[in-house]
Amino acid sequence: MVFIFERNNILHDVILITPQVFWDERWFFMETYHQKDFENNWIKNIFVQDNHSKSNKWVFRWFHFQTTNTQTKLVRVIRWSVLDFVIDLRKNSPTYGIHMSEILSAENKKQLFIPKWFAHWFLTLEDNTEFVYKCDNYYDPAHEAWILYTDPDLHIDWSWIMQKYDIQEFIISEKDKKHPTLKEFYASNPF
Repeated sequence: MVFIFERNNILHDVILITPQVFWDERWFFMETYHQKDFENNWIKNIFVQDNHSKSNKWVFRWFHFQTTNTQTKLVRVIRWSVLDFVIDLRKNSPTYGIHMSEILSAENKKQLFIPKWFAHWFLTLEDNTEFVYKCDNYYDPAHEAWILYTDPDLHIDWSWIMQKYDIQEFIISEKDKKHPTLKEFYASNPF
C-alpha cells in the first residue's frame, strides 16, 4: 500500500493520510492521491477543484466552510508547516463543536481528509508556507461562513498555542475578527 489511512481518535470522520515516500540520490518521489487506494479507505469523493495558498509566518486562515455547495477537502503542505484545525459542525453529532489539530508539513508529508460539515483553519508556522488542497465542490462566496476563533465554547487554549510556538501576534484579516460564535451559528446551521 502506498498510503496509511488513520481515522482521527477524536473526530472519526477526519482521516490522516501518510504517503509512502521513496528516497534515493535524486531526492524523493511519492504519490499524493490515488483514487482506488482512497476509495478502499473510506474516501469516495470526486475532487473538482485544487487550491494553493502562500502565507507568511503566523497567518491564521479561519474556521471557514460553505453552508450550501458544501466542500470536502483533502489538505496538505508543500512548503514549511502549519498547525491545522478541524471542528465538527454537524448539529446531531456527538462531537458537535469539538476540534482536533494536526501538524502538517512539507517534511512529514501528511494530508488530512476533512468531510463537508466540518470547519477548517490553519496557522502557518514559517514564512512563505505553501498550503494546497483539493475540494469536491466549487467555491461559492455567497455561501461561505465562519466561526469566531476566540469563541470560548471551542475550548482552544490560544495562550498555550502562542507560548508553544513563540507567537507574538497572529496575522488576522479584519473580517475574521467579526464572525459568529458556535452558539450564534447554531440557529442557522444547515448541517
